[in-house]
Amino acid sequence: MAAVGAAVLLGSLAVPAAAEGTIRIAEQFGLGYLPLHVLRHQKLIEKHGKELGVDVTVEWAQLSGGAAMNDALLSDSIDLGSAGVGPMLTIWDRTKGNANVKSIAALNNMPLFLTTTNPNVKTVKDFTDKDKIALPAVKVGVQARILQIASEQAFGEGKFDALDKLTISLPHPDGTAALLSGSSEITGHISAPPFQYQQLQDPKIHKVFSSYDLLGGPHTFNLIWCKEAFRTKNPKTYKAFLDALKEAVAIINKDHAAAADAYLAVNKGDLDRAFLLKLLDDPDIQFTVVPREIERFATFMHKVGAIKNKPASWKDTFFEDLHTETGS
Repeated sequence: MAAVGAAVLLGSLAVPAAAEGTIRIAEQFGLGYLPLHVLRHQKLIEKHGKELGVDVTVEWAQLSGGAAMNDALLSDSIDLGSAGVGPMLTIWDRTKGNANVKSIAALNNMPLFLTTTNPNVKTVKDFTDKDKIALPAVKVGVQARILQIASEQAFGEGKFDALDKLTISLPHPDGTAALLSGSSEITGHISAPPFQYQQLQDPKIHKVFSSYDLLGGPHTFNLIWCKEAFRTKNPKTYKAFLDALKEAVAIINKDHAAAADAYLAVNKGDLDRAFLLKLLDDPDIQFTVVPREIERFATFMHKVGAIKNKPASWKDTFFEDLHTETGS
């Protein structure tokens, strides 16, 4: 199992906004951030920076939850933040016409599972006030939005927040540890790969739903974004990052063994390598920079009042570098 512990916030987060040649990137827990692990392990940003004539210094931080990620970005504690679709749309909406935060690229398509230790829960309608559902960010994270979509499908139009009162914010490793321990305080969890798959190895834990079932197929889980000012002031560093990200995705898709080695080296956990390779072979787990179903998430969030501005297209929420891609 991957190492379990609280989020680590590096000292670099107190450093003022960086100059060209320095990039401060924050990531979260889980397999969804594998492209960042690969480019970090293989020093791809530095490589592409040299090709552009820039010696790039990369600083890393690890946070838990989209709200913390967005707070760090807006305070200029980091340059690039990464999380799920929900937090991305939230900060895009919040900064539209101001800091103009937009996505640089997607990182993946991945299913999110709601898992539980409660044998009486077969659908979301079966949860009671005695249950608690852990997720990384209450009401704002992509896991929270997925639960709201499931709630509205189960309880009816306008009942999207029916289960919000049962949610509690925990980093993926801590929520997984609580569920595996048989804790009576945490009976449900919406996390991400590899955590949800680790949980399902325990016979006391079962899956209630997959987000792919709710949305009718694959969708973007994680993205990475920045302020417009960073892209404008640091064009070479920005391009070095995007080129490195694209190369990292290509490496993952071509060489699962190299990708697994990078994940294990960066995370320094005790996740079984064979188990990790099995996940990388799962066709439901896809690594791509091209976004999918962004517009559907945005439509839902606009309908429930989570964002004021509804993008006309996914391209409204992305910088132009990816506009030639066939996203949705």
